[in-house]
Amino acid sequence: MTSPNDSAFRPASDDGASPPPAAPDLTSLEAARIAVGALIDGGVEYVVVSPGSRSAPMAYALAEASAAGRVDLLVRIDERSAGFTALGLALSTGSPAAVLTTSGTAVGNLMPAVMEANHAAVPLVVLSADRPEELRGTGANQTTIQLDLFGEHVRFAADIDAGTSPLRAVETALAAATGAFSDLAPGPVQLNLAFRDPLVPAPGEKLPTEAARPKFRIGTDPLTMNLPPASADLAERRTVVLAGHDAGPVAEAFARAHGLPLLAEPSSNARFGPNAVGPYRLLLTHFGPESAQPIERVVLFGRPTLSRPVASLLARADVPSVLYQPVPVAWYEPGRRTELPLESLADLADFAGRGPSAWLDAWLLAGSAAQHALDQVLAGETAATGPSVGAQVWNHSRGQLVLGSSNGIRDVDLAGLPAAEPAATVYASRGLSGIDGTTSTATGIALGGRQETTLLLGDVTFLHDAGGLFLGSGEVSPDLRIVVLNDSGGAIFDLLEHGAVRESGTYGDAVERLFSTPHTVDLAALAAAYGVGHCSVSTTAALAEALARPIEGRSIVEVRTDRHSLRALHARIKAAVAAAVAGVLAR
Repeated sequence: MTSPNDSAFRPASDDGASPPPAAPDLTSLEAARIAVGALIDGGVEYVVVSPGSRSAPMAYALAEASAAGRVDLLVRIDERSAGFTALGLALSTGSPAAVLTTSGTAVGNLMPAVMEANHAAVPLVVLSADRPEELRGTGANQTTIQLDLFGEHVRFAADIDAGTSPLRAVETALAAATGAFSDLAPGPVQLNLAFRDPLVPAPGEKLPTEAARPKFRIGTDPLTMNLPPASADLAERRTVVLAGHDAGPVAEAFARAHGLPLLAEPSSNARFGPNAVGPYRLLLTHFGPESAQPIERVVLFGRPTLSRPVASLLARADVPSVLYQPVPVAWYEPGRRTELPLESLADLADFAGRGPSAWLDAWLLAGSAAQHALDQVLAGETAATGPSVGAQVWNHSRGQLVLGSSNGIRDVDLAGLPAAEPAATVYASRGLSGIDGTTSTATGIALGGRQETTLLLGDVTFLHDAGGLFLGSGEVSPDLRIVVLNDSGGAIFDLLEHGAVRESGTYGDAVERLFSTPHTVDLAALAAAYGVGHCSVSTTAALAEALARPIEGRSIVEVRTDRHSLRALHARIKAAVAAAVAGVLAR
């Protein structure tokens, strides 16, 4: 990006006189101070710093701002962890969070976090330091093509020449990151800042006098809302409300106002209230086209990501569906989904109508029978299982709950009983549903929200981000309880088609080795290496006891389970629920 002060863009004066001499180049530290000031003025409260030499001017400028009490700094030696930590900070604060790296491969390590931020519409600001123009393409050490490295995954990218002011680029980047442009959803941006020597403060410069940064907790308590009851003039329709990821409490309020069943994923933050149905994905066939009360219409809030039965319902051409979309979203391209997007709740109400009393009653009756049957199956298991762990974590979590991808969030979706009121704000990386960076993301969420946080994840997800446990000496430690469902491998594949292939034996141990990835890692030793408390349980009762303890600092609760019996367990659950629901709906 060219500076407005560049003489190449300055017109000659009217009298033909030569243009005034170009303004002298800014020093690297002067340019960095302008960038830091603009970031703070634009709402950045946290910057995660990974060490490096080329990024030194930004590091020194940030140190000055931190000493003056203007910004909070976190340091992470692993850029991938730094990126996901910043992602978590942006999620829990609702404000743009920045991550600073040096040049070269350091920047590339941010790609997974940037991709997640893109599809989840999270305002992540990448500050990538770079060599000046005269060193690019010369084979200079640690130099590559960094601008546009993230391609379509960023809302805005700018290359700021060494010696020029980054002010305009920073202001534009923050506007793009926070959704200030009407046609763009919020999302990640990249500021590629070139610096030339000297990269250190001038002789005589020093940190300002320390000033305490005011500390206050961001309002991240679970939200609820109310809508007026649906008009009696609306037509009665057998509509269901689907609340996918990030739907928000408006989905619950709409379902309640219109007397409609609410089928809410855990990270919708709408899985509560009198209309919420727990194990809804096992009930959809009971309200299918051949049933006595088939679903007529679907109203979708947020993004559905968890189950094939829901995807199948939304794909049905005979069931009209709409998507509540009052603002641009990042998770799909316009015209690529079957739902009709609607911007206003009034239009949504006209489409949905109001539910006949027998319609909601049937769903609640079926949901209660299904929940009871599910609980009975789980109660018959002597050892902890994925669904029983999900139910316990859901029931005990307060403050903030982070759900890892793979089986963890699906276990909660299956077995987590909806409460009358929400007890925790729920987060999950459903932008791309990857397992990478989960512990780092949860750490950022805990630090940004400044309240107790629970993370539920599987052992493979945990091991994938083991480095996320690393905190340097003096770094702030969050109040974070990490519940690891350890079944010594990737259990989700047993619940997919691969489980049937494994059972058939036609591919030998290929499924076990290539998909389940068995391991024998000692999680207690790993926790000890990072200085994190650890306990191990194997029963639901012991887990409940561990979850009842206060969350103080970081701790790991390892739940040992057996994944080889999981496929059979889910089959028993499905059969028990089907029998129970068929019985109550036949009355």
